[in-house]
Amino acid sequence: MSGAAALELRGVTAGYGKATVLRGVDITVAPGQVVALLGANGAGKTTALRAAAGQLKPSSGAIAIAGADHTRSACHQRVRAGLCLVPEGRGIFPRLTVRENLELQIPPWERELGIDTAIDAFPVLGERLGQIAGTLSGGQQQMLALSRAFVARPSVVMLDEVSMGLAPRVVEQIFAALVTLSRAGAALLLVEQYVHQALALADHVYVLQRGHVALSAPPSDVDEKALLKGYLGGGANDPSPISS
Repeated sequence: MSGAAALELRGVTAGYGKATVLRGVDITVAPGQVVALLGANGAGKTTALRAAAGQLKPSSGAIAIAGADHTRSACHQRVRAGLCLVPEGRGIFPRLTVRENLELQIPPWERELGIDTAIDAFPVLGERLGQIAGTLSGGQQQMLALSRAFVARPSVVMLDEVSMGLAPRVVEQIFAALVTLSRAGAALLLVEQYVHQALALADHVYVLQRGHVALSAPPSDVDEKALLKGYLGGGANDPSPISS
């Protein structure tokens, strides 16, 4: 495996019980690069993120973070190596305050840095530090969940449908935050329901189809309408988002 990549999946096969979902998947994300991982419902996108995060053990293949083999590493070891997963759904502690949620997201080795980076990314959270997180709007809760990618200082951030169920204005704020992360040098692996936004942000695109990589190309080489029609199940003129 190349030591230059921030994250690599090489020939990863994985699934649940006897059901195989991923079949020999290769994905590479370079430092500072944004990679979009697209595919229809059940194609294996979330499974790929879970395998990379250590939540799911591959039956074959290898996973590396910054060139180091983490195929058999526990989740917390991958976090220490710089990996951060922002899963689908708003993963927050709804009965705690915003400040308490932010402080819990800081890993022990970054305690001295505090929560300022999250507040800089999402100023609205700074105005609500004492508010119970469960009373925030849906968009604010997603910002709070995404804040772990700022306070933990990860080198690799994997994001699973961070725009799901959000108003367009909030989606714009979320994507602006992702640009900030990328410019700071983090590698992003983005599973996203909105093809247009994903292609606009990404440096490279992978499309999964039935557990295989059906397409690997820069966005400039991707025809969005053909992508929707050929790989994602939409019609040629269908602007609707793909399913997770």
